[in-house]
Amino acid sequence: MTSMPATSAPATSAPATSAPAGGPADAALLHGPVTDWFDEHARDLPWRRPEAGAWGVMVSEFMLQQTPVSRVLPVYEQWLARWPRPADLAAEPPGEAVRAWGRLGYPRRALRLHGAARAIRERHGGDVPRDHAALLALPGVGEYTAAAVASFAYGQRHAVLDTNVRRVLARAVSGRQFPPNATTAAERKLARALLPEDEPTAAKWAAATMELGALVCTARGPECARCPIAARCAWRLAGSPAHDGPPRRGQTYAGTDRQVRGKLLAVLREAVAPVPQHVLDAVWEEPVQRARALDGLVADGLVEPLPGSTYRLPVG
Repeated sequence: MTSMPATSAPATSAPATSAPAGGPADAALLHGPVTDWFDEHARDLPWRRPEAGAWGVMVSEFMLQQTPVSRVLPVYEQWLARWPRPADLAAEPPGEAVRAWGRLGYPRRALRLHGAARAIRERHGGDVPRDHAALLALPGVGEYTAAAVASFAYGQRHAVLDTNVRRVLARAVSGRQFPPNATTAAERKLARALLPEDEPTAAKWAAATMELGALVCTARGPECARCPIAARCAWRLAGSPAHDGPPRRGQTYAGTDRQVRGKLLAVLREAVAPVPQHVLDAVWEEPVQRARALDGLVADGLVEPLPGSTYRLPVG
């Protein structure tokens, strides 16, 4: 994602005569204010710089899933310094990707990124493909990631629906405080209908709505006074009605299998030799949960069991 300079300032209030953004017919009234706001307020992030290239964009998209930018930045920089091209990562054992992933969480993403790097080397000569279908065919790449890479790296016209974009569209267009818990066909249809026609503007719109959701139209404390489309926001003009859908899923960590898995992986990441079972047993005192977490890591391909009740990160 890259940004271009602009001088437009965001709207700060909604005139009494304003009408909500009722649907795709109003899309053109949203594009300019949002992309102008992005030009002025977008964060300078390394994956938005031209030198990041498509590989840098892809790495960032894998890392940013369910993980805040502040935690991703140092790992991203180290990752690209060590593996500046897909072939560099593909040449390493998958366990090295898990090790370098550190404490970003959801470490299966590291294995999936490693698998994608190997496929890029084998199928595409080491270059991240431009074609959306080819991106979608890579291991570990779903609809969102394929659209994001095609849009942010190659400037193509795709609906990029992450949590932030879905929240912006739910409020500004659909008049709801929050989107559904899972992405729906109706959301995809709306996002496609709202896309600007020309590719460069569509790519900027995708980045801009994502940034607007991350910085202004946040989940817990939307700052409507800073929003460039506050005057046309359906949710705001309806009086900001409270969420009336299914309860929103909260994320818990303490005491969960996720926490135990993280503790086990932390030991294995630091180890230079296979780790005996008794060392892993020491990280969590509840044996049933500890065994379940370890079995899950093995089943996910994140840990390899070896003879003699020892374990290591995967090397195959």
